[in-house]
Amino acid sequence: MRIRSPRHVFSHVLTAQLALVAGVTALVSGLFLAPLGDQLDRQAMRRALAVAQTTAARPGLAADLAAARRAGRVPSPRGPLQAEAERVRHATGASYVVVLDRRGVRWSHPSPAAVGRRVSTDPGRVLAGHDVTAIDNGTLGRSARGKAPLRDSRGRVVGAVSVGIDYDNVREGLVAAVPGLLIYAGGALAAGALAAFLLARRLRRRTHALAFSDISALLAEREAMLHGLAEGVVALDTTGRVRLVNDEAQRLLGLGPEVLGRPVTEVVGPGRTADVLAGAETGRDLVAVSGSRVLVVNRMPTADGGAVATLRDRTELTRLGRELEGTRGLLDALRAQDHEHANRLHTLLGLLELELYEEAARFVTNALGVHRATAEQVTERIHDPLPAALLVGKAAVAAERGVTLSVAPGTHLPDRLADPGGLVTVLGNLVDNALDAAAGSPGATVEVELCAEDRAVLLAVRDSGPGVPPDHRELVFQEGWSTKTAAASDGTSAVPAGAHQGLGLALVKRYAERAGGTVRVAAAAGGGAEFRVVLPEVLTDPLAEPVTGPLTAPEAVR
Repeated sequence: MRIRSPRHVFSHVLTAQLALVAGVTALVSGLFLAPLGDQLDRQAMRRALAVAQTTAARPGLAADLAAARRAGRVPSPRGPLQAEAERVRHATGASYVVVLDRRGVRWSHPSPAAVGRRVSTDPGRVLAGHDVTAIDNGTLGRSARGKAPLRDSRGRVVGAVSVGIDYDNVREGLVAAVPGLLIYAGGALAAGALAAFLLARRLRRRTHALAFSDISALLAEREAMLHGLAEGVVALDTTGRVRLVNDEAQRLLGLGPEVLGRPVTEVVGPGRTADVLAGAETGRDLVAVSGSRVLVVNRMPTADGGAVATLRDRTELTRLGRELEGTRGLLDALRAQDHEHANRLHTLLGLLELELYEEAARFVTNALGVHRATAEQVTERIHDPLPAALLVGKAAVAAERGVTLSVAPGTHLPDRLADPGGLVTVLGNLVDNALDAAAGSPGATVEVELCAEDRAVLLAVRDSGPGVPPDHRELVFQEGWSTKTAAASDGTSAVPAGAHQGLGLALVKRYAERAGGTVRVAAAAGGGAEFRVVLPEVLTDPLAEPVTGPLTAPEAVR
């Protein structure tokens, strides 16, 4: 039968930690016992040496040995040295206390038969005057030994004292320490097991009792889902640093993978987008502009203090909405013109029925002259067809709203724009703002001026509205900022009409800055507001200008 490994994180972690705790406990116990045995050995050798030194220092012991040698006596189990050595042995609990002369002959020994024989180990070092300690095997077995030289009154070595401590006693001390050690080790093992269990249970709650394979699969699915989403996702930590960004967010914000770990305000750049992502501005479906893209941002805090922001690209939707709004304006203008033409046709029919032919001719001439004059005024100064067509269409919308749209006398724009669509975006937003600002004002007028200088274009749009207060002249270019509500309530600001919830002027500024130009707002000379945009390097080489004369009206609006 095959034993299967634990499947869940709880079981994996608990098993691993228990094995780790048990291994560490066993290792610590072994590391404790190893030096403990050496320490007990050293203690036994020091004790034996202390007994030997004390015995060698006893008064008269060296003199008795020297006197017996001079008298020619032989070692005897009944001699005074044997009696003194046995007394010391019994008093100290040593295994043996041996007194030997310079020849290495024993004058005392626990075994009387060994008295008078040479010692079993070399006595040369101790007879040379050095203390000796060792763990050796002798006639009485393995023992911890201590040897001290025996000196007479003049300091001459006349013999030595050797003391042994039974090694079994030393081992008994080591064995006696094991139960206590096991108690401490068991306590440490129990505490470690309890801590491992609590930690594993906490991990089980945090991982929802999933297996490692499940977590790995969830991580892979999360990565696939995040990078497969059509929405951008940016995750931030508690300090506002980017910890995750998917492919769509990188595309929408123009970021690379190196942004991970950096503050979002640094990687995105200062502005409303960074404020929304960092949480400085709160709310749902906040609109921000990143480059040429209009984004809808939602930010949700996470339990760890960070946040996750989702980004939706609304650029095309905004563009289509702007086009739809312009189309509706044109439809309203065409409806009004249709009604006006119907009235004029009825008037013309009445003049003809009354046979007032001269009056009818003058009436038709005047009616045609107004529209032709507007188209000719635009096309003779603006040679590029896209801006010209835009202004002709806006003139019809302006007439319907009771606003006079005119082109300044100094206007001149050649047909060599490098990016006509970009200029149309800037011009359309500014004209829409001006029409909304001027509508309803006495003598409502909007004037457009377009001038070409070398390869630069200077654009100015003036209106007869209430103008922009000085403290709002920087705010009007921020995305999401709008004064339509304020203008409707107190009439103090005319901006940003037609800005589509504060995006029109922001897009104008972004386009101008990308083109290396500038945009600013000031008070117009006759009252109202004047927006001035400078776009350098937007015209092609003057020598390559394909059109030298003004377009006809049909060409301008085709």
